[in-house]
Amino acid sequence: MDATSPVGALLLCRTVPDAVRPVAQLLREPLLLAPAGPGWSVLVPEGEPWQGGRRARAGEGERAEPVDRVLGGWATALAVGSTWPVLALWWDGDRAGYTLASGFRRPVGYVWLADGTPAGEDEAMRTFAERLGLDPVLDVQSLEALTRPDPDADARARLRGLLAVLTRTGLALPADPGTGTWEGAEHIEWPGWRDAVRVDLGAVESSRFGPWVRGPRARALAGAQLAAGLPLALWGAARRSGGWAFAGVLLMAHGALGLAYDRVREGRPGGE
Repeated sequence: MDATSPVGALLLCRTVPDAVRPVAQLLREPLLLAPAGPGWSVLVPEGEPWQGGRRARAGEGERAEPVDRVLGGWATALAVGSTWPVLALWWDGDRAGYTLASGFRRPVGYVWLADGTPAGEDEAMRTFAERLGLDPVLDVQSLEALTRPDPDADARARLRGLLAVLTRTGLALPADPGTGTWEGAEHIEWPGWRDAVRVDLGAVESSRFGPWVRGPRARALAGAQLAAGLPLALWGAARRSGGWAFAGVLLMAHGALGLAYDRVREGRPGGE
């Protein structure tokens, strides 16, 4: 986490890079992917889609997209339909915080003001610990300390405290993840819809999650994605939130592709 950057973000995925890569490609954003310790991966945005932070751009009639809203949408899009949670960490000149997305469950988050003043609900930290499988006593105590006033800790110090708790699970980040100079870092490129879908579904179908790609379970999951994606996309559009609208569209795309893929594969002899 670059202490000199006025606006920034990280996405931490509780799985290995090979599992993250095909899903991250669907975001169609320039990202840097790297291992971040046993069972962890990190995604670093290489651009700034929030375009200058939380304030409206002077002389223009549009409002910049807040970094927390963009990252929240990305985390939700990555986590939906996956078996691993996604943690978005973000900071700007006014605040810092996190959003944790896990499957179809409602995301949970917490915010600190620039001076470190807590501005979230204590229950969020307990839910955070539960969904990441943290120690219900020692880790929760450390997390709850981040929700109490501390004149010596600003917002970014709070985020570093949060990361310190996660290091107990094996998380290991370099001093400046944005440089991409550590071993195993790779740039995520958009391969086009055909290649992205083929690689993603081919890898999953051959894994233990194959029943969720083809068959009754796959059709039920695709239907749920379509049902959840439409209202989410409409809500994001109404709120002018590109991140959440994109998450809804991606959900619908996943659902439609899932139904189409299942139908095509079932219609071929031997599934070939």
